Amino acid sequence: MDKEIIVINKVILATQNKGKIDEMREIFSKFGMDVVSRDEMGLPKDDIEETGTTFEENSYIKASTIAKQCDGIVVADDSGIAVDCIGGKPGVYSARFAGEGCTPHDNNVKLLQLMDGIPADERGAKFVSVITLIYPDGKKLVARGECEGSIAEEIRGDHGFGYDPLFIPKGYDKTFGELSVELKNKISHRAKSLHKLEELIREQRDK
Repeated sequence: MDKEIIVINKVILATQNKGKIDEMREIFSKFGMDVVSRDEMGLPKDDIEETGTTFEENSYIKASTIAKQCDGIVVADDSGIAVDCIGGKPGVYSARFAGEGCTPHDNNVKLLQLMDGIPADERGAKFVSVITLIYPDGKKLVARGECEGSIAEEIRGDHGFGYDPLFIPKGYDKTFGELSVELKNKISHRAKSLHKLEELIREQRDK
């Protein structure tokens, strides 16, 4: 029991994405969990090649790579946006949708260009987050969260990162880029996957 409590009190994040680190740190803090990034651990900063074809595969690739480099509890997230009218793209290629070395703004512009002229009722999309937690003994937990919504017709808002200025969550008329960080962290795909992860940790601890 004590070992499991320690496990959920401190985690090492595999990501180097500052936006994800800040968001996950904010959410994990609600669970009483300390977060340490791979940079803070002094781990290599080399990019991890994401060769998977699903969010689950890429999340595991990132978590397992970092787990081999340290003796801690590792958490990795792979996330992206899937847009209905373009066959679920960009999906696992969300971060490099506009090409290697592209910026989030480049990705947003490309998505808007592809969706030019698409009516509001056909602009459905969802954000997906898959989180993999790996224990030192190799045991893993996998949690998936989704946030349904739609794509705005223009970039709106300065908050968040990635596709946040384009994504309007279902039930709202503002993009993630316009909503407060506090609200986003309650309803986002990553918030949902982290809550699912918390449930899995509790189930594991209670066995």
